[in-house]
Amino acid sequence: MAKRVVAVRRMHEEHLAQLRQAFHVDYFDDLTPDNVAAFHRALGQAHGLIGGKLTITGEMLDEAVHLEAISTISVGYDNFPLEALTRRGILLCNTPNVLTETTADTAFALIMAIARRVVELAEFVKQGQWVSHIDEPQFGSDVHGKTLGMVGMGRIGAAVARRGALGFGMRVCYSNASPKPVLEAELGARRCELDELLSQSDFVCATVPLTTETHHLLGAEEFRRMKPSAIFINIARGSVVDEQALIAALQAGQLRGAGLDVFEEEPVSLDSPLLRMPSVVALPHIGSATHETRAAMAQLAVDNLTLALHGGTPANAVNGHVLATVR
Repeated sequence: MAKRVVAVRRMHEEHLAQLRQAFHVDYFDDLTPDNVAAFHRALGQAHGLIGGKLTITGEMLDEAVHLEAISTISVGYDNFPLEALTRRGILLCNTPNVLTETTADTAFALIMAIARRVVELAEFVKQGQWVSHIDEPQFGSDVHGKTLGMVGMGRIGAAVARRGALGFGMRVCYSNASPKPVLEAELGARRCELDELLSQSDFVCATVPLTTETHHLLGAEEFRRMKPSAIFINIARGSVVDEQALIAALQAGQLRGAGLDVFEEEPVSLDSPLLRMPSVVALPHIGSATHETRAAMAQLAVDNLTLALHGGTPANAVNGHVLATVR
């Protein structure tokens, strides 16, 4: 008898077809009040779970008595109770690598947009305010030759740093990461403490994962240490930043601007002061949102789940050590 899989959130038909060749699939293109009860019933029978933007609680795991593996269509997995999964012998797989370059593109798009005031000045033109030559009130800042501070230097952080160092001649420093001698040699990057990074950088880009240690890693004190001319970029997780402290810092002129793809609450509230600041570019968590990358992520997630439920060992297992205890 085929194992049962629950697939959640919109998936392309080709990926669903691959799953259906191997498993009985219960598919929910979205979770709504009308189908949440059916989802919980399906989860109670499922051996596998796959999807994006999933949040799984311990209570849900109590229902999922047959669950063997979860395959998330994302790199981050802070929305899963990893210890509880491991304790129950449930494998968790994610989709690193395939979105690295695309997410780094997003970071650099934000850097350029804030520095050169792209969004702000595009609206300036559309609203008919361009009536003569531009002058200092419309000037932006250079990116080339500036200092780029990477808070985190994993795969995505390194990809952002390469764009800065090799494409724009930027000096790169990094913190909150283990030493990266290969990157230091390749990019001339320098490892330093966070306080030094904040005080020396023209652009500060957060790419750290969200953990108990990095929750609100950047708050009021950290923003006070930044240059008033500095620009802050967050493509990590919203809760890496104390959002109220960021708002206060921007309002007080403690930094020049911010490019944000993530927020503490998503979607961000329309009441947020961030949305009324011309020095802020706010995006709807689009770091990996291209047709090519999302398709590659979904394919990798399907491959991960298929291999896991057929007794294999996916390369992208977050807690792969559980396999030694359940097989």
